[in-house]
Amino acid sequence: MKIGILGAGQLGRMLALAGYPLDFDFVFLDPATEACAAPLGTHIHAGFDDEQALREFCVSVDVATFEFENVAGSSAEFVARRVPLYPPPLALTAGQDRLHEKQLFVQLGIPVPAHAAVGSLEGLKAAVGHIGLPAVLKTRRMGYDGKGQAVLRTTADVEAAWLKLGSQPLILEQFVPFEREVSCLAVRGKGGELRCYPLVENVHRDGILRTAIPTVADPLQTEGEDYARRVAEHLDYVGVLAFEFFVAGGKLFANEIAPRVHNSGHWSIEGAECSQFENHLRAIAGLPLGSTALRGPSAMVNLIGAAPAVAELVDLPGVHVHMYGKTPKPQRKIGHLTVTATDRASLLARLAPVQALVERYAS
Repeated sequence: MKIGILGAGQLGRMLALAGYPLDFDFVFLDPATEACAAPLGTHIHAGFDDEQALREFCVSVDVATFEFENVAGSSAEFVARRVPLYPPPLALTAGQDRLHEKQLFVQLGIPVPAHAAVGSLEGLKAAVGHIGLPAVLKTRRMGYDGKGQAVLRTTADVEAAWLKLGSQPLILEQFVPFEREVSCLAVRGKGGELRCYPLVENVHRDGILRTAIPTVADPLQTEGEDYARRVAEHLDYVGVLAFEFFVAGGKLFANEIAPRVHNSGHWSIEGAECSQFENHLRAIAGLPLGSTALRGPSAMVNLIGAAPAVAELVDLPGVHVHMYGKTPKPQRKIGHLTVTATDRASLLARLAPVQALVERYAS
C-alpha cells in the first residue's frame, strides 16, 4: 500500500519508519527543499496549494494523511475528493482557528478557560476587563511552540501585545494557574473503535515541549478519554488525535487538539506495545488497532537547538536516540530521546542526568 503524507517533517519521517515493517511505501508532498522525511519515500517538492502537485500526489497513493495541521482546508478537500484522506478535512480545519476550536469544545460540553475574540485594541481592552489578568493573547490561526502569543500580566502589557500581534484576528484566553499540563492521545479506527494511551504529563519551556512522561493510573484518565472520544466521534475521526489539557483544581480544561501524531507521544516508540505512529497507520489503512498499553516506565526528552554527540547519548543507560536529520538552529526540534527503565524510581534516576546533559546544549 502506498500512503501519501501532506508534510515531510519529523512526524512524517517517524510515520515512514513505523510503516516500512508493515510493507507500506510513502509519498510526501512538502515545499521544503531539505524535508527530513524525504529520504524515506518519494518527495513531491511543491506547496500545499499547488494543484498540479496535488493531482500528482493523489494518483500516486492509495490513502492519504497529514503530519502538518496548517495545510489549507481547500487543499485537504481537493485531496479527499480523489483519494481517501484520514483524518477527514473537517478534523483538519476544526483546530485551525482557535476561536472555532474553543466553540467546538463548548458545544461538546468540554470545559475551557474563559476566552473572547479580539479584533481591535478597544476590543482587547474590553476583553481584558471581562476576563481579567493574567491572560494570554494568541493569534487565532497558525502559531506553534509558543509562537504567535503574548502573556498579559498587567495593563501595561496590553498595548505592547496589540502592537506585536494586532494585525490579524486574535483570541484572548484566561491564564490558567495549572497544576499540570497533560495530553490524551487517542487512536480511532475506521469502524469507530477508539483506544487511548495513558495520559502524558508535559513540561514546556518558552512554549516548547521539553519532557513528556506517560502516567500510570492517572485519576483523570477516564475524563481525558471521554473528552477525546466526544471530539473524535463528532469529527468522524480516523487516526491519532492529540488533545492537550491544563489541570487546575483537579479537573481538565481543554487547551487544543492536534489532528495528527504528536510530540507528546514520541515515547510510545519504545514505551508502548504499539507506537502512536504505527497505530495511526493501522487506522488509516483499515488494519486492527494495536495495544496502547505501556511496556514499562518511559519518558521523552526533546533535543532543542543542538544536541550532545550521538556517541555520548547512546552510552547512557536506557536511552534510545532519535535524530531527525535536521540542521541545528535555535528553538528547533532536531531529535528526541526516549528513556526507559524497569520501575518509576529507576526511570527518574536515569532521567535527571539526561535532562541535565541535554539542557547544556539546548537553545
